[in-house]
Amino acid sequence: PLVLRLQTLHREIGEVIRRLHPDEVAVESVFSAVSAGAALTLGHARGAVLVAAADLPVAEYSPRSVKQALTGYGAAGKGSVAVMVARRLGMADPPASEDASDALAVAICHLDARRAKARLARATQGRSG
Repeated sequence: PLVLRLQTLHREIGEVIRRLHPDEVAVESVFSAVSAGAALTLGHARGAVLVAAADLPVAEYSPRSVKQALTGYGAAGKGSVAVMVARRLGMADPPASEDASDALAVAICHLDARRAKARLARATQGRSG
């Protein structure tokens, strides 16, 4: 049942957070799925992750912005994203699972956004001093 899968997701995300002590979390924002049922299930799963990460800052990225950041094209297919994930991480092959590829893509997008923000802050600080 869905509730058991959500409990498992919440518990396992919580365990990863406790083990790795991240400073923040990045997630994909809600998007329109093929069906209302799929969108609802994805929303529930996303909610379980957000509750598990409730004590951490959360950054959200749209699927289009993740694809744009990784491939340069916001409507890129999952295969193109997986290839770029592998290339960016120095992997011989793309991740075997689309879910893993998607998660890594969001992480790379967030890292790039953080780096860009830090560069901008340094450049702005240099001009004001």
